[in-house]
Amino acid sequence: MTPYAVVVPTLVRDTLADCLASLAAATGPRPEQIVLVDDRPDGDPGKLEHPLSVLGDLRERTTVLGGGGRGPAAARNTGLRAVTAPWTAFLDDDVQVGPHWCAQLAEDLADAPADTAGVQGVIAVPLPGERRPTDWERGTAGLARARWITADMAYRTEALRQVGGFDERFERAFREDADLALRLLDAGWRIRQGRRTTRHPVRPASRWVSVRQQRGNADDALMRHLHGPDWWDKAVAPRGRIRRHAAITSAGLAACALAAAGRPRAAAACALGWAAGTAEFARARIGPGPRTRHEVTTMLATSVLIPPAATWHRLSGAWRHRHAPAWEEERTQ
Repeated sequence: MTPYAVVVPTLVRDTLADCLASLAAATGPRPEQIVLVDDRPDGDPGKLEHPLSVLGDLRERTTVLGGGGRGPAAARNTGLRAVTAPWTAFLDDDVQVGPHWCAQLAEDLADAPADTAGVQGVIAVPLPGERRPTDWERGTAGLARARWITADMAYRTEALRQVGGFDERFERAFREDADLALRLLDAGWRIRQGRRTTRHPVRPASRWVSVRQQRGNADDALMRHLHGPDWWDKAVAPRGRIRRHAAITSAGLAACALAAAGRPRAAAACALGWAAGTAEFARARIGPGPRTRHEVTTMLATSVLIPPAATWHRLSGAWRHRHAPAWEEERTQ
């Protein structure tokens, strides 16, 4: 058996109890430590009686720390500093590990060669079988194909400390996992896919969640500064539609400026370009979905808002991180 610890950063959502209950019920070698990091800005780590009650005999091995609301990357680093085991398995608080997860994790770690820094779990996202998935459900389902996501990721504790852990400039649950993996790969480590399985249910979300997610474009700007313009290829990440969003936003702004300058024909041409780009974006999102009235109206409204939101966050992120040195430069300093 290879000793391991489990670190779970949490905002103490309703999903936390299910996450811990699945961990307590999983068969196989038990974790030496469980470190919960309460990352609510005003949270009281001492008041987690209900979620902890599902742990049973694992409760004695559980430590609760305060994260201070600095984001999941900082919260994981807080948990990492408390770990003494040679391996650290990170779980998100909205996943449910499989019934044999502990046994499968032990096999994954035992099979890991000495040059392997991390072993990723297999993520399964249950989708409704009676209808087409919504835009939010399809986005969550993409986690099953993502590389290196910390929804279920085990790392050698020594390797994490060697590269300085997670970069706490990533304040959202976005790209901080890819950044860490690229730094480990650059340092000569390998990361492999394991066999253990973890379920990631689609949690409820408001109809505006896709607009709020555009804040991740600022993290993409940071990734470019840290890992170069080809970081998309290194991280095997989809490029998204940021260039199209920028073009649509530019057309809309140009239409407004030209109309204000008394040039109606040029303004109309730019407005037509804006409308065509927005319509294409909305159609691409509506087509694969259930096409209910709620979904269609949500896609139409958010398809208008997403391009300017994405462009704004990308530009603000590029400005905020304009002096961030490349990872190679940071490593040699």
